[in-house]
Amino acid sequence: MPYTPIVATLGYVLSPDRRQVLMIHRNARPGDHHLGKYNGLGGKVEPDEDVVAGMRREIMEEAGITCEAMTLRGTISWPGFGKHGEDWLGFLFVIEAWQGTPMTSNPEGTLEWIDVDRILDLPLWEGDRQFLPLVFDADPRAFHGVMPYRGGRMQSWSFSRL
Repeated sequence: MPYTPIVATLGYVLSPDRRQVLMIHRNARPGDHHLGKYNGLGGKVEPDEDVVAGMRREIMEEAGITCEAMTLRGTISWPGFGKHGEDWLGFLFVIEAWQGTPMTSNPEGTLEWIDVDRILDLPLWEGDRQFLPLVFDADPRAFHGVMPYRGGRMQSWSFSRL
């Protein structure tokens, strides 16, 4: 069967002092596949967008701010991750500079500034605990990983850096 993933972005907006990251607490929609978890901001890339344009649009829609500088930190293939077993391919960014005042909530939940060094203390997807240290580490190289899911559970994790 061909690999035809849903292409998505996932962004982590840093505070000006780089000590905090803007996260969404998915607490607004009872049927949400992510209910109760914290996550970065992002979503599906539209057919007429590249991944950078998609990330900028998602940050504007979900946080009400304009991205001025961002860095691709990695890519992750999530076979079987979707609510109905769909495959996802994510492009993960850190947003280092932005303009505007972030919203405090959106239709998916509450936006909260979290200390970067406390991010792993949050209720997260099990797999996020594997890749988030790579998003925020000092290694300038992007990582490229694969994290298969089955039945809503991470099965394994591996990654490479160039």
